[in-house]
Amino acid sequence: MSNAMRQKMADTIRFLAADMVQQANSGHPGAPMGLADIAVVLSEYMVHNPKNPQWLNRDRLVFSGGHGTGLIYSLYHLWGYGLEIDDLKQFRQMDSLTPGHPEYGHTAGIEITTGPLGQGIANAVGFAMASQFVGNKVNSETASMIDHSVYCLCGDGDLEEGISYEACSIAGHMGLDNLVLIYDSNRITIEGSTKLSLSENIRDRFESQNWAVLEIDGHNFDEIDSAFTQAKSIKRPVLIIANTVIAKGGGKMEGSHHAHGAPLGHDVIKTAKIAAGFDPEATFAVGADVLERFRCAIEKGDLAQREWNHRLKELPLMEQNEAYEQLLNPDFSRIQWPTFEKADATRNTNGIILNAIAKAIPGFLGGSADLGPSNKTELVGMGDFPKGKNIHFGIREHAMASITNAMALYGPIIPFSATFFVFSDYLKPSARIAALSGIQQFFIWTHDSIGVGEDGPTHQPIEHLSQFRALPNFYVYRPADGAENVKCWQKALTMKTSPSAFVCSRQNLPLLSSPLKGDVENGGYLLQERSNATVTLMASGSEVSLALETAKELESRGVMANIVSVPCFDLLLEQPQNYIDSIINPESKKVAIEAARGLEWYRFADVVIAMDSFGASAPAEQLFKHFGFSAEAIASKI
Repeated sequence: MSNAMRQKMADTIRFLAADMVQQANSGHPGAPMGLADIAVVLSEYMVHNPKNPQWLNRDRLVFSGGHGTGLIYSLYHLWGYGLEIDDLKQFRQMDSLTPGHPEYGHTAGIEITTGPLGQGIANAVGFAMASQFVGNKVNSETASMIDHSVYCLCGDGDLEEGISYEACSIAGHMGLDNLVLIYDSNRITIEGSTKLSLSENIRDRFESQNWAVLEIDGHNFDEIDSAFTQAKSIKRPVLIIANTVIAKGGGKMEGSHHAHGAPLGHDVIKTAKIAAGFDPEATFAVGADVLERFRCAIEKGDLAQREWNHRLKELPLMEQNEAYEQLLNPDFSRIQWPTFEKADATRNTNGIILNAIAKAIPGFLGGSADLGPSNKTELVGMGDFPKGKNIHFGIREHAMASITNAMALYGPIIPFSATFFVFSDYLKPSARIAALSGIQQFFIWTHDSIGVGEDGPTHQPIEHLSQFRALPNFYVYRPADGAENVKCWQKALTMKTSPSAFVCSRQNLPLLSSPLKGDVENGGYLLQERSNATVTLMASGSEVSLALETAKELESRGVMANIVSVPCFDLLLEQPQNYIDSIINPESKKVAIEAARGLEWYRFADVVIAMDSFGASAPAEQLFKHFGFSAEAIASKI
């Protein structure tokens, strides 16, 4: 393709983006205009099928700078993903297909929800890791079923975020050779020049992390083309440093930090269009010759997928074909669920459950942020990633969660990630994106309360249960024994559009009796019932056994109590009121017991016995007694 044609295509993207932001009177024109030249050449390399955005072997394109939606939606319109000009005109408006930041599942072609800077870089690493694992399962020397690339566009802000260091470090360590990170180095942030806050040598940083680094003029089509060609042959992750000008082609706003997040203005856009040879009065204009070249993506992608489908039918090895089918169609009935006959910590029972699932489900894998022995997450005898199922994320909680978000969306993979519950703070943005996007991944969080003991308040989660229970579409399971733990997993595996967290104890917990009314799938159930009860005790996790002890103490004082176990507060909230009333007697005094902040329990309880401070460093038994979590102390309060 001639560079003259490329220029016209790039300018079309620029003015579509500028017109979108101008009409909405809101948005970010600078990055889309600066990246337009790169986007045009990338279009020539991308292998994807607009007719089937879910084709497994497509190239993935992640926009880590999610504010650059002017570029994103322009490309998806031009490529033929079903976005029409009228959709572009509704940019950032209620119920449109073109929201302010890209949302997975809302707009066709969007691979993953980004927005918080740096997330997309870790997502791209996740996609590359997923392809590596699946490729190892289904590729052979004579037939590669998974051989696509992962491209990620990022900016200065993405690389300043700490998550990018974590993600790029593990990508280099793993040698992800199909990952290409395109760095839009326009040296501008909202406040002005990056010199205000950034002076590191980006090349040295990435080369020290085992990346190959190419540097180009991001507005020189030949240099861009050469960089993408080179990237295809390099056997490690590639960073392309593209030196660009923010709002390129935007007249007097070109190069200005004011172009980052505000409309350019009608007069500026008209002047820029004249300079580029476009009709200054025409908005949202796309020439027929430009559209024809972009829409080649449909024919090219459809052909690529048909060729791939043909290769799939001709898989040379029966084992290869079977592995592919088992990955795509996991059979959960094959899981041999364990039973438990003695007191144990739920981190231990959870580890046994993880192994049972992983043995039965080929695509079930995961790992811990360097806490596998403590989290009990080792998948015994199943090898290390990428050929095996144990992923060693290192001490990179935030990247770990964002990576597993992408792995979950990749296709035939069901991932989990693990750390101490208190360190969920380090990955909260990624957990929130999982909930917002409806991503089914599983968070394993152990050491769930002041029961951590001697490590003290820095390692004892207090507010965390309340925080994650407040998160919409996020299900927190805090099992009270091994049987509840199994049932929690059985329920969570059915919830295909929600993330789940398993909050597990360090200390041993006794076995419970069978439910009297309801079960774990209802979020809460009646565990003990007394005909003349005047009190209902509610608890989760380790505090359920404490509630049982408290009930005995109350009975010795002439007070009868029912007990409700609530392994998933979020599920209980979804039950009809008649069910809730059937297990939580509305005529009784309702008392919730939890060794955490517990504010959400006032939804059901008259009294909440919980933590109103941070913990302390001491053996767990002493801490529970010190903070009032003993049967005698609670019974006296009641």
